[in-house]
Amino acid sequence: MKKQVICIRWGEKYGVDYVNRLYSMVARNITPPFDFYCFTDTFEGLDPGITAMPLPDLDCEMPKTRQGIWGKSRLWRADLGGLSGPVLFLDLDVVVTGNLDAMFEHGSPDDVILTRNPNTPFERLGQTSLYRFPVGKLAPLREEFLADPQGTAEKYVFEQRFVTRRAPGGVKFWPKGWVATFKWHCVRLFPINFFAQPKLPKGTKVVIFPGALNPPDAIAGRWNKRTHHMRPWEHLKAGLRGEREGSLFRHLRHFLWPTTWVEEAWRKKP
Repeated sequence: MKKQVICIRWGEKYGVDYVNRLYSMVARNITPPFDFYCFTDTFEGLDPGITAMPLPDLDCEMPKTRQGIWGKSRLWRADLGGLSGPVLFLDLDVVVTGNLDAMFEHGSPDDVILTRNPNTPFERLGQTSLYRFPVGKLAPLREEFLADPQGTAEKYVFEQRFVTRRAPGGVKFWPKGWVATFKWHCVRLFPINFFAQPKLPKGTKVVIFPGALNPPDAIAGRWNKRTHHMRPWEHLKAGLRGEREGSLFRHLRHFLWPTTWVEEAWRKKP
């Protein structure tokens, strides 16, 4: 199977730096040859190893919802920049921690393979932070979405639920242990999180960061951009004073030591 990695970037939420870091992480953890494509609205500043591709048109008004990243539906089109065959999609805010070769060998080239969402144990739900699909196979989803963008977004809430439930032929999931969700699999439970930095589970190939907590936050030892790192005792005192988001237990659960293995993986160059 040809190794084709794709990502997408539009707007200013994630700078070009995120694309370059992702490319660097992939390059360090894959056996050449491989191709790395970024579908983007700006070509400036990209690493020479990245093939910049024009951002496909959304072809509709973006749904007015608070959840879901429906702009990713641009990648479901049948004519995706002239690409063909399976492509491995990665969100810009993931951290690659292991070799990716097996992700191009697992299953059939015709499979749609998603990351299992650990936040919904009673729902068979996938994550599209990291998934593989054959170009064009999700085109029927795009047509269904374009027929009623707002209604589809309201019904399924998240684009990943739409893919999980409506992908032609159904979806499969990566083997257990290949993908870790930072908040669920890496952050230690209270009170252990006050004494040890988040862990990297053995065998993890990619760590995903759904929600507001991104790799720079893990490196800094904070839960999101609205907070800052404190020493454990200072964090506890701030919570007792009411300087927190949510309950006291949630505040204590959200204490992080700076995560050195994320910093090491997140570097730009070999």
